[in-house]
Amino acid sequence: MPTPVKRSLWFHLFDVTLNIVIIVAIVAIIRTFVVSPFQIEGNSMVDTLEHKEYIVINKFRYFFDAPKRGDIVVFRPPTDMSKYYVKRVIGLPDDTIVVRDGFIFLRDKNKGDIKLEEPYLSSINAGKTYRYPVNSGDTSEEVFSVPHGQYFLLGDNRLGSLDSRSFGHLGTGETAFVPQPNIKGSVWFVALPITKIHAFETPEYHL
Repeated sequence: MPTPVKRSLWFHLFDVTLNIVIIVAIVAIIRTFVVSPFQIEGNSMVDTLEHKEYIVINKFRYFFDAPKRGDIVVFRPPTDMSKYYVKRVIGLPDDTIVVRDGFIFLRDKNKGDIKLEEPYLSSINAGKTYRYPVNSGDTSEEVFSVPHGQYFLLGDNRLGSLDSRSFGHLGTGETAFVPQPNIKGSVWFVALPITKIHAFETPEYHL
């Protein structure tokens, strides 16, 4: 029988260290390019997402697909690139979005203004999508022409969300829209608290 090869202490230390490095690298790659945890701060997405909840973000999805209307996304706002916000995609590139009478409309050249049905809004927020400032109660019409490659995003808490209605009014040269590279991933599911674990699907608008 062959004699077992004796390994030195240094060999075992190297082996353990190498395995730790590999595991850390794999975790780093997954968090950077695939999924990542994120804690909600604030109430701009109530009742869909609540303050201090932990969510898991799917970063891999938008490597191969563009954001869809209704997706909940994590992004860097054009007003402050040092921060991350969580909002819902409402307007797609080249859309014309109309805010009027407390509702969102999608302007179609042939069909006119089509009201966007939003069942995810709470009874407090349904029918209360106002012009900036978002709690103004101003139901007069405001039109947003979404540029190519950019998106119009709103929080589900329409009376308390800093979103595309506000971005264009904050700072010099800021716009109401979010470029696709600023969108870092879609919200996959709520991870904590355990009693609220659930996944999200893109809503159907039947436009």
